[in-house]
Amino acid sequence: MHVLILGGTTEARRLAELLAGEAGLRVTSSLAGRVAAPRLPPGEVRVGGFGGVDGLADWLREHRVDALIDATHPFAGTISANAAAAAALAHVPPLALRRPGWVAADGDDWRPVGSLEEAARALPGLGSRVFLTTGRMGLAAFAGPELAGLWFLVRSVDAPERPIPARVEVLLDRGPFTLDGERELLRRHRIDVVVTKDSGGSATAPKLVAAREAGVPVVVVRRPPGPEGVAAVATPGEAVAWVRLLGG
Repeated sequence: MHVLILGGTTEARRLAELLAGEAGLRVTSSLAGRVAAPRLPPGEVRVGGFGGVDGLADWLREHRVDALIDATHPFAGTISANAAAAAALAHVPPLALRRPGWVAADGDDWRPVGSLEEAARALPGLGSRVFLTTGRMGLAAFAGPELAGLWFLVRSVDAPERPIPARVEVLLDRGPFTLDGERELLRRHRIDVVVTKDSGGSATAPKLVAAREAGVPVVVVRRPPGPEGVAAVATPGEAVAWVRLLGG
């Protein structure tokens, strides 16, 4: 049985580790190639795109894939849509592995928005020193002249793509992050507003606790809905159970 994992996340790596111990399984993990030095999972690994829906469908047929698990980032909407469509074309059962989103706690000051552009429009009046943790792509939304008076601390694994905000300091770092470290970062840079995507998971959640403790508002970009008709699970263990059930 051949399982293709669309990966790049902590959950995808953990799923590949769990499936590597299953008898009678061939596991291939596909990485988009957007990170210069990704953490490679066990098993076969391919890097790069497939060429859209038709290219992925052809790959599924050519490599005789029996199950497709989309374990990409919750905000990788295009990839998830393409995966669902390709699986339907190739008649391969799909599954989405999605970590649960974050839930606000008592004392949180969250400002939910629907996009990076909405997040940028929400910033004036909230603060002047922004901790921007939305990744290296899409920073053009914060590069407009209307935000020229704000200072940004941008944290990402690799150097961000331009255009970027006019007044910016780039911090290249990879999670997981600690609560003490996030507290010190907010204090040292005098951060008074945080912008994040609702990625979920524990690796980057400490910034939310640090912001709550400091009374700092957090602009939270809501995650997009997943493709219709694709079953979803929240943990790698549940995905393994799905594969076992599929294999009979």
